[in-house]
Amino acid sequence: MCEHCEDFHRTVLMLGSLALYADQYGADHAFVDAIAPSIAASLPEPPPGLFPPGFDPTDGPEYPDEE
Repeated sequence: MCEHCEDFHRTVLMLGSLALYADQYGADHAFVDAIAPSIAASLPEPPPGLFPPGFDPTDGPEYPDEE
């Protein structure tokens, strides 16, 4: 596996692990709220071929803001 691919998969695994931790009883949600954006921001570009050509993950439905 290429180094770029390993970084992407490792970061996705960390986000998944953090999500599982957040759902546990007694999880420190202040920790989750502080760490999750940092891990998500560190996601490298996805490996080539992961998404079809022209796919834009930001092109989706508009959801109302939470209040």
